Amino acid sequence: MTTDRTMSADGATGLAGLCAVRWKGQTADDLFASPFVDVDEWRDTPVPHRYVHGGFEGTDTLFSYYFPSEDAYEGRFFQHVTPVPQSENLAPTVVGAHNKIAFAVDSGAYFVETNGGGPHAANPLSGLDSTIGAFRANAAAARFSREVAGHVYEREHRPFGYLYGGSGGAYRTMGASENTTDVWDGFVPYVPGSPMSIPSVFSVRMHAQRVLRDVLPAIVAAYDVGGDPSSLQLTADEAAALSEATRMGFPPRSWFGWETMGMHAFSVLFPAVMAADPTYAEEFWNAEGYLGADPTSSVHRDRVQVDTSITELLAAAPADGLETNAGGVDESFLHAASVGQTVSAIRLACAPAGPLLGAELVVRSGTLAGEVIRLSAVRGDVATLEAGQDAIIAGLAAGDGVTLDNSRFLAVQTYHRHQVPGADYTVWDQFRDTDGAPLYPQRPTLLGPMFTERTAGALPTGRITGKVIVVACLLDREAFPWQADWYRSRVAEYLGDESGERFRLWYIDNALHGDADRQEFPDRSVDYVGALEAALRQLAAWVERGISPSPDSEYQVIDGQIVLREGGRDAGGIQPVASLTLNGSTSAEVSAGHPVCIRLDVKAPTPGVVVEVVSDIFAARQTAEPIAIEPAPAITIEQERAFHTPGTYFLSARVTAQMEGEASSSHARVQNIVRARLTVTE
Repeated sequence: MTTDRTMSADGATGLAGLCAVRWKGQTADDLFASPFVDVDEWRDTPVPHRYVHGGFEGTDTLFSYYFPSEDAYEGRFFQHVTPVPQSENLAPTVVGAHNKIAFAVDSGAYFVETNGGGPHAANPLSGLDSTIGAFRANAAAARFSREVAGHVYEREHRPFGYLYGGSGGAYRTMGASENTTDVWDGFVPYVPGSPMSIPSVFSVRMHAQRVLRDVLPAIVAAYDVGGDPSSLQLTADEAAALSEATRMGFPPRSWFGWETMGMHAFSVLFPAVMAADPTYAEEFWNAEGYLGADPTSSVHRDRVQVDTSITELLAAAPADGLETNAGGVDESFLHAASVGQTVSAIRLACAPAGPLLGAELVVRSGTLAGEVIRLSAVRGDVATLEAGQDAIIAGLAAGDGVTLDNSRFLAVQTYHRHQVPGADYTVWDQFRDTDGAPLYPQRPTLLGPMFTERTAGALPTGRITGKVIVVACLLDREAFPWQADWYRSRVAEYLGDESGERFRLWYIDNALHGDADRQEFPDRSVDYVGALEAALRQLAAWVERGISPSPDSEYQVIDGQIVLREGGRDAGGIQPVASLTLNGSTSAEVSAGHPVCIRLDVKAPTPGVVVEVVSDIFAARQTAEPIAIEPAPAITIEQERAFHTPGTYFLSARVTAQMEGEASSSHARVQNIVRARLTVTE
């Protein structure tokens, strides 16, 4: 069917009429048999494209398609999936270098996004089939996009399709790969977890954060460049907590964010864990074999149970990031919580003392007597309320008696010890005896697989369809890096010798979990979205033209930690290799005023070119700025500089390579960062 062609005011070609088309729909999934289009318009931002919006009759599923002009279109689409079903209108809100629409158009693709089946698909208590939010809604939108593309470009063709998503979206991407056929041709799950992620990666971290709170600055220094972990002076309790978290997979170099990392998504997950295992907390404090039953353990010292009352209800103010939630892996979990509550915090009659992260408010009197309210923070006499509790919070009143209690949160911090899975999860070996039996009492159900299946629609098995490139990060605190290797092992079991023809795993060093380009600590971490862009483009070339992508990262898994190949950072993957030396070493000591030879060497993976170096070390500047360089496969910058004030200096340089050798391109730019330590004496 031919649609009417119109012209926009500036002469650019536009198309109209899709809202009136009688769509054929598809029969692969009867739930989505009746698609509709209700918006069809030309948009000029963030780049010129044709916007098409619609959904499926009888469902809550909505979608948005963003089509490039015909001369920019190369017969493919990219589709992003968020960690939880969210909105089909996220892509236009992304500002900065990594707008998904702009990237897709620049890559010859149209872009697809959905609301993942709607709000009920995001609610585990809705009773809705979990496969709808996991992959069926996305698959229906992908299939229908091909029919729409035929109208937009006025030709019969089957566009190639590529799905990508991170964190919870990685589960959903893997679930789509393993449980659909002929929908997508390739997949990029990034920062993935394993079926045992929840609650274990968070519980072990919470335990370590509490026990190590007084020595974390020393731990950060010990694991920084030039540091010595063996020099740490820790109590037996502290040493055990650090070892337990490290062997479970927490990257010790990532403790630099300890002051602000908080609970992350565990603030949302913790109540679900308690609801799924309602007797656990009581048994933790009373039954033999649990930490709480040991009267000498630190949980007794840190337990807070304070009876007080509410003196004031504090009005809500928008929280940073909530109003601009664009589906990133560090913010999507907030979508499950309402942001419209009228009270955001309460003032208490007394200011409790102790470690109060994860504390709850038990209401003892008033209309809400017996209710438990989740808190996101307690500072002095002000308790901040977790979002998403509007119905309960509306009943609070000044004068209500409350008890501030962190007992359940202390209990859940060692929940991973009582969730020992099969032998393929080697990080749990520390909780098994020599015969492989658990050292601690076990809970009746492994919760991780239950939560994972709800998100992915089915447990990941490695039985992939299409081709897959996994991107994981070595400083990831929320999806420990070994979990990407766990999935690689499952794929290898399924594909055998064919694994290398259909699967890649790239580790990105010095990158955290979040997929935002802004870094909280820009001298310590880099964003990895450029690596995702490179993965999608290489995946398309792999599927469509048989061009093999960059090789797997070369690494070992040693006691829960991913260790890149010895002898440098050029261990496969796609990151530029960089080294920063001071007088020939990454750590140097000089006298004040004595010249220091600073040398930076950077090499881009073939066929890439180094396009940017940002540093403050080659000039006496207070802030890091780009250094003028000529793009090249490799660069060296060398300079002498004197430091006149005694002290310890951490110098850094952030380097960027464009993976395709196109220096002028703003996409597929992959970053790395290097640091060096300089001690200046009198």
